[in-house]
Amino acid sequence: MKYDFTTILDRKGHDAIAVERIPIPDAEIEEGFSVIPMWVADMNFPVLPTILDAMRERLNHPHFGYFDLPDAYFDSIIRWQQDRFGVKDLKKEQIGYENGVLGCVASALQAFTAPGEAVLLHAPTYIGFTGTTKNNGRQIVLSDLKRDADGIWRMDYEDMERKIAENHIHCAILCSPHNPTGRVWEREELERAMELFRKYDCVVISDEIWSDIVLPGSKHIPTQSVSKDAAERTIAVYAPSKTFNLAGLVGSYHVIRNSYLRDRLEKVSSMSHYNAPNVLSVHALIGAYQQEGRQWVDELCQVLSENVEYACTYISENFRGVSLARPQGTYMLYLDCEQWCREHGNSMDELLRAGVRKGVIWQDGRPFNRPWSIRMNLALPFVRVREAMQRLDQYVFNLSK
Repeated sequence: MKYDFTTILDRKGHDAIAVERIPIPDAEIEEGFSVIPMWVADMNFPVLPTILDAMRERLNHPHFGYFDLPDAYFDSIIRWQQDRFGVKDLKKEQIGYENGVLGCVASALQAFTAPGEAVLLHAPTYIGFTGTTKNNGRQIVLSDLKRDADGIWRMDYEDMERKIAENHIHCAILCSPHNPTGRVWEREELERAMELFRKYDCVVISDEIWSDIVLPGSKHIPTQSVSKDAAERTIAVYAPSKTFNLAGLVGSYHVIRNSYLRDRLEKVSSMSHYNAPNVLSVHALIGAYQQEGRQWVDELCQVLSENVEYACTYISENFRGVSLARPQGTYMLYLDCEQWCREHGNSMDELLRAGVRKGVIWQDGRPFNRPWSIRMNLALPFVRVREAMQRLDQYVFNLSK
């Protein structure tokens, strides 16, 4: 491979919450165990060099006053969307800067729903959606995803329609690819969902921040591409942050084809002055969305695929009572530990603390709306993934071996 996905980064002392914070209450790492960060959704790989080059080039110009987004910003997004997802007709005016995906979600909720109004989300649910929806005074209505006979997460369209009708819902949040399950929706699935949203006249907020991180064998389908109607009712949100590990720089963007939706959302977001872009974030995107970035992402997805294959196989073969669906995208695993906890008489809190004691910093999956779940981040060098699985095997799930 051309790029480095094997170096173990020393992130300690560099403002990285992944290694500086333990997200499990009352959990401490025992002496002698190094930290393996497997919780917050950022990556433990060195950044793409052309991103640093673009930022250094901008730093050579010693002025950081007010600025307009350069044409290179929009041109980079248009080329990226065409090359990666086959989007051929995207126009500059349909793209808008967002400080963050959740900021766009908040603006859209304010623009297209009233306080107290219901919003449809799928469960498991990204905790950012639930927090943003609640904080904006909207009611959350969950439609559970179901695992089929092959263990694949599927939308329950009958449940979705019933809840949309019963709760008079006119706004839905879609996560594609889905976090935390890692499901990459197929075109037919999106078509059926968008037909339901058309039937009940729902504005759709489609979080596609994970769209670049799709494992071999799957393909991201932009929600707006599945039909003419989908293009007109969808607010799609993207970012280079998950793809290139730029969350600390801040910077996302929306794609809105319908001028009515676009004008309403931009008016609401302008009232808080929230979306003033950071000049270095803008140039980081330009540095990322280059040919080198295309190769880097392809290599990243191959590395993540190998990590997923190893981890899923290891868990299935060695952690009796723990089940999971193999993700098709993202770099997260979502474990179901109910059977293991019941067979061993352990609570989820005890299980989570047991992993942290041995340095495996994983994430409580219950806030994602599954009561026996753990979320794990696999965006680490393979040797660290292997070490984590071995520690969990020896010290947590199979103490009686």
